[in-house]
Amino acid sequence: MKSVWPIFIREFASYFATPLAYVFIVIFLFAMGAFTFYIGRFYENGVADLSVFFAYHPWLYLFLVPAISMRLWAEERRTGTMELLLTLPVPLWATVLGKYLAAWAFTGIALALTFPIWITVNYLGHPDNGVILASYFGSFLMAGGYLAIGACISAATNNQVIAFVVSVVVCFLFTISGAPLVLDFFRVWAPLVLVNAVSSFSFLTHFTAISTGVIDLRDLIFFVSLIALFLTANVVLVDLKKTG
Repeated sequence: MKSVWPIFIREFASYFATPLAYVFIVIFLFAMGAFTFYIGRFYENGVADLSVFFAYHPWLYLFLVPAISMRLWAEERRTGTMELLLTLPVPLWATVLGKYLAAWAFTGIALALTFPIWITVNYLGHPDNGVILASYFGSFLMAGGYLAIGACISAATNNQVIAFVVSVVVCFLFTISGAPLVLDFFRVWAPLVLVNAVSSFSFLTHFTAISTGVIDLRDLIFFVSLIALFLTANVVLVDLKKTG
């Protein structure tokens, strides 16, 4: 991990070197608050839990996380700094992992700054804080999954707009694969094994399971495996671009 740390520090500091990071955090917090208190009608529901708050996370991440990931490699290639980055005396995998972890940590900070909502629900009632903590953990894992997909796609192009659009589409497919509408479509003609396979690739399925307060090993394996798969593809893509 000694090779990863310098890349992580460089990338993480770069987020706060421009106003972009602060703008993103403000938009993220405003969107979370608006969806929870206004669209989700938190006060009108009269229930002291954060199920409404977490229900919107997959859909907000669908657009906000690709906005972070689109610049990871596309910007490096566009500005010509990618060659300089790859000449650093660190392995390629460490560069990929360091950039990814910096983006994930930044996303984690934005998520952690929603803590006033947690304080609010504890002030208004007596929620199950274990369930809320598990939901935060699941949300963080889900953000990491979206981010790994976006980073991989960013490595395949030097156009940030293309990276953003393709990332949104791919993440959307991973999100809705477990939705009732999609599963009902497959149930009409597909065997149960295929229906379950499609559902197992859904971010919604695994995040919903964790947000009930039960952290199942299968859900952890899903997110960790997906992140590892797309980071490996990220390394391969960057290496191909470098040698090409």
